Amino acid sequence: MKYLFLCFISLLACNETTKKNQVKDDSMVAAEVEKSAIVTGANQTDVYLKLLEGKNVGVVANQTSVIFKDESEQNHTHLVDSLLALGIKVTKVYSPEHGFRGTADAGEYIEDGIDEKTGLPIFSLYGKNRKPPKEFLKDIDVMLFDVQDVGVRFYTYISTLHYVMETAAELNIPVIILDRPNPNGHYIDGPILESEVKSFVGMHPVPIVYGMTIGEYGKMINGEKWLENGIQCELTVIPLRNYTYDSEYDLPIKPSPNLPNATSINLYPSVCFFEGTTLSCGRGTEMQFQVFGAPFLPKDKFDFSFTPEPNFGAKTPKHQGEECYGRDLRNVERLNEVKLDWLVETYNSTPDQKTFFNDFFPKLAGTKMLQKQIEEGVSIEDIKESWASGLESFAKTRAKYLMYN
Repeated sequence: MKYLFLCFISLLACNETTKKNQVKDDSMVAAEVEKSAIVTGANQTDVYLKLLEGKNVGVVANQTSVIFKDESEQNHTHLVDSLLALGIKVTKVYSPEHGFRGTADAGEYIEDGIDEKTGLPIFSLYGKNRKPPKEFLKDIDVMLFDVQDVGVRFYTYISTLHYVMETAAELNIPVIILDRPNPNGHYIDGPILESEVKSFVGMHPVPIVYGMTIGEYGKMINGEKWLENGIQCELTVIPLRNYTYDSEYDLPIKPSPNLPNATSINLYPSVCFFEGTTLSCGRGTEMQFQVFGAPFLPKDKFDFSFTPEPNFGAKTPKHQGEECYGRDLRNVERLNEVKLDWLVETYNSTPDQKTFFNDFFPKLAGTKMLQKQIEEGVSIEDIKESWASGLESFAKTRAKYLMYN
């Protein structure tokens, strides 16, 4: 009876715990999930909180920037909310493409604003400024970067990382990256980016799929002196635990509106080529980057059809309201290469091949050569062979920065 009474008193005391202590307890539990599970950098508060205490902290974040409370990864709190509750002085938030809450279309201009929940100022890094001006970082002592990447060169979060590191280096502000798994970390493939087509969807001489976490990628940007004038920033990476490059990691939160699941993320490096053509890659459906098609493809050869309509993440999808004929890729086995078959097949099946490619295609491919090779009928095997020496050279560069061997 005495034992039950003591338990009851203990329960009452727990109910009186402050919000701050509740969040602290949650974060400590989150940092000690079962040893077999992948533990993100954000979850390891015991490692990085001491680097933030007593400092004005700027956070680059979006909807994926969370601390998980259990191994299921379904129960979580946003990193910014957690840091504030833990007494960390977060003073500014910076948002990449798709915005701080991850609701904007691909390429949609994002304004600066105020976060309704915390009242913090949000500085957009996908609007007027891609590189944060120095005044954006005024009075910041340390920059914390925590955004889920997908390991593909034309996914713009690594470009945002580059520019954050660059401004921070110019102001001697240290940068901390909270590492997260790369769902496409199990291979490297694709042509190496050529400088003549450098853009925000491809800034560095890497292949389309580079097989590195975003923390490793940050180390490579720094180590290879890719920042302007070869400057380097003071960089710390909080590493993952229990991660390997072959880990099949199903992202618990969509990294952007049009990558809804593991299949779309795995297909993305290959299907995204269609963004540089007259074909739809499924925007305006619930099968984004898992289907492709166009109204002009022959329906006897391409027997799957879909009709794009405006939806969350695609306000004006390509071929809106038109029935598109193409392929359904949702049951394709997990890819370990950049697959060109679908691109070549649709080019050869397009009635007006002169209009098939648009000006965006070389930026996605990272080279003007791939379009030329397809137009000239070069075999897929020979196209792949033309990538081999570049991939071999990149593999040596990549090896210097790998953290999870």
